[in-house]
Amino acid sequence: MSAIRSLRRVDAPVRDAPVAIIDIGSNSIRLVIYEGEGRMPSILFNEKIMAGLGKGLARSGLLDTAAVERAVIALGRFRRLAEDMGVSSLRTVATAAVRDARNGPEFIARLNAIGLPVELLPGREEAALAGHGVLAAIPDADGIVGDLGGGSLELVRVGNGQVGEGVSIPFGVLRIAALKLKSARELDRALASALVKVGWSDTAAGKPFYMVGGSWRALARLHMTLSAFPLPIIHHYEMTPAEAQRMVRALGQLDAKRIRSLAEISSSRIGALGDAALLLSALARRLAPSSLIVSAYGLREGLLHRSLPAHVRTLDPLIEATREEGMRQGRFAEHGDLLDRWITPLFANEPAGFVRLRHAACLLADVGWRAHPEFRAERGLDTALHGHWVGIDAPGRAMLGQALFTHFGGTGVPEIVRRLIGLEECATAIRWGLAMRLGQRLSGGVAGPLETSRLVLEEGTITLRLSGEDKALYGEAVERRHKLLADAFGRKSLVVAG
Repeated sequence: MSAIRSLRRVDAPVRDAPVAIIDIGSNSIRLVIYEGEGRMPSILFNEKIMAGLGKGLARSGLLDTAAVERAVIALGRFRRLAEDMGVSSLRTVATAAVRDARNGPEFIARLNAIGLPVELLPGREEAALAGHGVLAAIPDADGIVGDLGGGSLELVRVGNGQVGEGVSIPFGVLRIAALKLKSARELDRALASALVKVGWSDTAAGKPFYMVGGSWRALARLHMTLSAFPLPIIHHYEMTPAEAQRMVRALGQLDAKRIRSLAEISSSRIGALGDAALLLSALARRLAPSSLIVSAYGLREGLLHRSLPAHVRTLDPLIEATREEGMRQGRFAEHGDLLDRWITPLFANEPAGFVRLRHAACLLADVGWRAHPEFRAERGLDTALHGHWVGIDAPGRAMLGQALFTHFGGTGVPEIVRRLIGLEECATAIRWGLAMRLGQRLSGGVAGPLETSRLVLEEGTITLRLSGEDKALYGEAVERRHKLLADAFGRKSLVVAG
């Protein structure tokens, strides 16, 4: 009898010291503390205040006096929190309002006096960082990024993992009202003039427009609610360009109380929604994008992303995040990658997008083991649908969720999955889940049996080839799962030993 193989574990990675970014915008000021500087680090702490520094800027040319006092108090708190949380690096950046205000240098001097040096970002730099932020979370982004803040709008081309030359125009939501434009046509003309002035002539024809900024996220959340979209994840939420004009009309019929009750949008955002929708509609007409896609990631994530070594920037954020989650919740850290390699021969001709989703599912194949057995399928589905993932859209989450739901013993297709993807995608994800379920049962979650056995798609059969000593693993539970997998492919199950 052979010696029992030792169970191998991979030690959890050593965590880097936290890093922090303070973003001083025209409307809001936010502190975010990140868990190190990895490909897409987790957020340890996130707090903002709606200071409204730029609310009177268009009229007076100055930062609002009361807002400055609120900001200084909040920033003192943020500095202390970052210190107490042991951050290794704290960057404080300021954008349009501070950049354009006559009393901006005085405000910066006050922050220097409390130990908070400020980097004042030029408009083009702000645009570039928004582009990097989108690429951090949507690596295959190919189109135009628009970052709408309180004081300005930044536009920049992204594609092939690169950020182009960007521009900044004074069309933030706090400034549009001051322009006193009487119609959408006047806004369109003013926008066109501003774009000509900064030398922007690009369009997004046939490519997406990526929406960055709190006002556009709030607008998209309202659209999501009005459309009864089943998955409340704002990142990578997609609309057709025509929906921008629809939102202009909808906002004309909704008062603030109704908006709050529908989408739980803060009062400080509601007042800007109408102008944000008008501007988005004007940009959709002028840039002619194929779609409007929301990015929950922008300037702050761009600062992190751009500072990463090139080899880290090229890592897939979905795979990295699911691998880390699998290591955190699973029993045997190496199992997910092994499981993916073991089932891959059944799916040799899948498109690249499916390949990475299947890999992510395998990396999460052990996240439900601590749950009550009757709720493991629901745990897997919830992890996929509502996990803090990037580099994945709603249909991708649904396929990931179906695979995990099936893998953990769920039967059929959950209603939310049915609403997000078609029957063919459901069937594909079910096959992934059944293959994962077989591999997990055969191996017991450890490495050895997956390294010494092979799963093969053959003419009329799904063949499991076992080494002689692994034949003992082919018990009744494994046989049953093998048959279910073969049935899903319209084939017979066959086991070959030796």
